Amino acid sequence: MKPFSYTRAQSVGDAVAALVANPQAQLLAGGTNLVDLIKYDVTQPEAVVDINRLPLKDIRKLPDGGLRIGALVSNSAVAYDPRVKERFPLLSSAILAGASPQLRNAATTGGNILQRTRCYYFYDPSSPCNKRKPGSGCPAIGGLNRIHAILGASDKCIAVHPSDMCVALAALDAKVEIEGPEGPREIPFSDFHRLPGDEPEKDNTLAHGEIITAIRLDANHFAGHHTYLKLRDRLSYAFALVSVAAAIQATEGQIVELRIALGGVAHKPWRDRLAEAEFAGAPADDETFRRVADRLLSQAKGQGHNDFKIPLAHRAIVRALQQAASGRPQNQTLKAIQ
Repeated sequence: MKPFSYTRAQSVGDAVAALVANPQAQLLAGGTNLVDLIKYDVTQPEAVVDINRLPLKDIRKLPDGGLRIGALVSNSAVAYDPRVKERFPLLSSAILAGASPQLRNAATTGGNILQRTRCYYFYDPSSPCNKRKPGSGCPAIGGLNRIHAILGASDKCIAVHPSDMCVALAALDAKVEIEGPEGPREIPFSDFHRLPGDEPEKDNTLAHGEIITAIRLDANHFAGHHTYLKLRDRLSYAFALVSVAAAIQATEGQIVELRIALGGVAHKPWRDRLAEAEFAGAPADDETFRRVADRLLSQAKGQGHNDFKIPLAHRAIVRALQQAASGRPQNQTLKAIQ
């Protein structure tokens, strides 16, 4: 670990100014990802700016029935908040499917969104990695790639985004509130994370000096018909091989609106709005759900070791839509697939 300076920001403006002053500065909130990256020598910040004293730790009700979740609210606080459980249970379920209780107690909303991939090559400084050092190569392509992407990959990177919470936020059409040197702005969640393309080192669309201040969730009609289904190597703490956040609004057995986002399959939470819109008016039955899975995975491509993810994702999509349509969401305490 290389030496770095440490300061505590007293305001959002302080944090922004510190980032602007030093391009090699990084923010510290819960530290559940940053500390690992520093210890493994994956990242070497010149300065660490502690933002834990900023007033970003509350969940506020919005006039339309939505919620505004501060960037420093812990994952546990979000998951167990009565308003989240009542209005956005999909988000609560996804958070409880991820990590361990100890990590959820420390991890923050903003930090969860910004966490970096768990690709083994990214975490090994002795290996080349385009995400860590642009232009050095991607040994996962043609190498060990069991956990890697089947959608949206490029010839520069096939890493996947690790978050469970973000998959639910993508399905819920969340908004990311940002503060930066040019003032505040808002980013639709689907536009926040990036596909790797030719710049896999860029995980998101934050500009230099910007920080996340909150997540906004607008009211919706999916509280009764949703699920978060996570498939992993073990039922205890593990990242998703494939996960599905699904929500359905149906009338008289016909789909009015469908939301579905996938995790563990791409460099960002994967959502295809055009595919969702195609099934408006279709019967909410197994045949339709299989067609949804076919459509969502029509461009999926395995990398060898991860070829199994394509049929696994297909079955997971169908099962998740069955759970959502029946109003019987996956139980994250029992964990076994219902």
